[in-house]
Amino acid sequence: MLRNYFKIAFRNLLKNKGYTMINVWGLALSMACGILIFTLVRYHLSFDNFHEHPDRIYRIVTELHRDNIGYNPSVPSPLGKYFRNDYTFGEKVARIATMRDDLITVKKGNEPVKFKEKQGLAFTEPEFFEIFNYPLLRGKTALTEPNTAVLTEQMAKKYFGDEDPIGKSFLLNNTINFQVTGILKNLPENTDRKVEIFVSWPTLQSYDPWLAHDIDGWGGIRDGVECFVLLRPGVSPAEVEKVFPPYVQKYRPNSKNVHHYQLQPLADMHFDARYRGVMEKRNLWVLSVIGLFLLVTACVNFVNLATAQAVKRSKEVGVRKVLGGSKTQLFWQFISETSLITLIGMGVALGLSYLVLPVVNEFFQIQMTLRLFSDYRLLVFMGLLGILVAFLSGSYPGIILSGFQPVTALKGKQQHVGGFNTRRALIVIQFTISQILIIGTVVIMSQMRYVRQADLGFDKEAIVMVPKGSDPTGSKTNTLKNELLRINGVEKVSLCFAAPASDQAWGNFVAFDNQEVNFQTSIKSADDQYLSTFGLELAAGKNLFPSDSVREFLVNEAFLRKLNIRSPEEAIGKIVSANGGSLVAPVVGVVKDFHDASFHREISPVVITTYSLDYSEYAVKINLARAKATISAIEKAWLGQHPEELFEYRFLDESIAQFYEAEDRILKLVQFFSFIAIFIGCLGLYGLVSFMVAQKTKEIGIRKVLGSSIAQILWIFGKEFSRLIVLAFLIAAPVAWWFMTQWLQNYRFRIEIGIYVFALTIGSAIIIAGVTVGYKVIKAAVANPVKSLRTE
Repeated sequence: MLRNYFKIAFRNLLKNKGYTMINVWGLALSMACGILIFTLVRYHLSFDNFHEHPDRIYRIVTELHRDNIGYNPSVPSPLGKYFRNDYTFGEKVARIATMRDDLITVKKGNEPVKFKEKQGLAFTEPEFFEIFNYPLLRGKTALTEPNTAVLTEQMAKKYFGDEDPIGKSFLLNNTINFQVTGILKNLPENTDRKVEIFVSWPTLQSYDPWLAHDIDGWGGIRDGVECFVLLRPGVSPAEVEKVFPPYVQKYRPNSKNVHHYQLQPLADMHFDARYRGVMEKRNLWVLSVIGLFLLVTACVNFVNLATAQAVKRSKEVGVRKVLGGSKTQLFWQFISETSLITLIGMGVALGLSYLVLPVVNEFFQIQMTLRLFSDYRLLVFMGLLGILVAFLSGSYPGIILSGFQPVTALKGKQQHVGGFNTRRALIVIQFTISQILIIGTVVIMSQMRYVRQADLGFDKEAIVMVPKGSDPTGSKTNTLKNELLRINGVEKVSLCFAAPASDQAWGNFVAFDNQEVNFQTSIKSADDQYLSTFGLELAAGKNLFPSDSVREFLVNEAFLRKLNIRSPEEAIGKIVSANGGSLVAPVVGVVKDFHDASFHREISPVVITTYSLDYSEYAVKINLARAKATISAIEKAWLGQHPEELFEYRFLDESIAQFYEAEDRILKLVQFFSFIAIFIGCLGLYGLVSFMVAQKTKEIGIRKVLGSSIAQILWIFGKEFSRLIVLAFLIAAPVAWWFMTQWLQNYRFRIEIGIYVFALTIGSAIIIAGVTVGYKVIKAAVANPVKSLRTE
């Protein structure tokens, strides 16, 4: 019986090739998106789940309580040592300090070869490899002795080629020598721990004495300094967190920046954006819901096409019933037909998924794989997906078609093919989903346009950021600055700690007019050319005087607002004391506010001063018409002063654009899925209008004979779909408004969702529907009315 069902189903599909192709591609596109979204969600949920005891691994993180609450994945460097010595909660405790943008030099033959690793190098305690599962291939991972290192296999291959790396050496910043003692297996793709060079923790004393000091290290938090704990069985995080407050009271009693140390589970590290997680779980939920939307849209499309096709199959049903076919048999016949279409669609979807996967991997900069026959979860997902789609798509048409009255069907009379209100409801669902996605796309696009085009308060164009390079005596820095200024195409040069907007910040508590403020301030060290290079404007006072020491301060308007000072002139002449009182000078000017970070954050209170010991970059404003030649000349001049180092540079506008990489990716995904949803929805519209045209063929012929124009006939159908579009919009608009309002809350500076968003959405829906419906209706309207009147 089952074989007969599929044989007849196959013949019907071959007979109605257009109907089959539309359904196959509609289901294939939605299922391909479902497979890719499932793979992406699974990939992110699998992060760092390969360690031996993932449920007992925690990271100590910091909540910084001041005028507001901040979050940092790092802790003071001595915390791990004291916690390990004072308490037995941790089976293992390990500190790790990751340093980036440092120079690594390896000798190949007699020639030094220089590298700068994007993921950096990590000073690591030996217990780290007892907490995390990083298998050793050869050598040892003790890292107990100073100046020892372990590398991953691919890093060893990169540095030493086919030679045995054990016993080989490399230099850090041309000063600290490390000897390789062990080789690790390459890191799996699904880990957030991307560092592939681990060096011994005792060597941190040579690299940064302040960071390695057991008392001075409590004075602040350095990015990259983390502490991991493998809790003993039965120990709860709440129990451990109770012992942290005394450390703050003992070692940071006078700090206004109050630390609250917490335990973060390993499973949350990948998702918690507060502590720099790379993928928020809500984004996975959004993608999952979009995937569900696409499947619902495809199933609705199938139902509409199937019911539109049902009119042509009424005689077939009548003959089957007269010959003894039961309603149940007819129902399963149509389910078999739907299952065959679903099976073909799934095959096409799988092929599309394999084709698109490399593009998705490149887009997200990840390495996902599809292993259909070795991944049982994917097989189960596809099986459940196929069954769900087949029954959702085939049940309603099967019930309707199997319910035809045989006598009426054999007489060739039109039957009531399902509730027309049901089909209206299904079309409304499609329109609603499409319009929600369109509104989301328009809002995200508008916000992204706003963050790119808004006035940042400084000039970001044509500015190249170049590292200062090592200069212990300070003799090279000003010499190189003067050389850069002589280069044709260089307009301005400033020495500074960082650009006005940067992910680098020196947070500090300062005193103003002999009163310590209760908020943290960002100190930006910069020379007297900083304002002119970046186009920063003064609201009052004057610019800094050229100096290599701290003689004057500039403050921004946000700094004055925090102090409730309304007039910038009031601040001029007041004394600022920073960095624990080591930097003291009067305020000589007030800078107009500029965005010092992304639009996710409010503008910070900022002070600017000529603290040359903190300079780390040259900001070089160039003429873009001569950019290539100018940058080559900058490189030549830079290497002339630092021949032993590696030259790097970056454009400031590109660095700022990186603040919004995640949003850009979400925008492109929503745009893509919106297009798929709209395309599938158009197929559904085509199905419904096909049904309506089939039902009204004689009516169209009669109206044409009586003198109706094509426009009047179009309006018969247009008014029906206009009502459906408006009804869908009334549902979609408040739903989308609520969701996008919540999304915009992540931005301190954001757009308002104006009426134009909704006008553009409903206008787009009407145009799309008009084009889809118009083709079929015009074809019927221009047909010979004689043929229309002969239609049975």
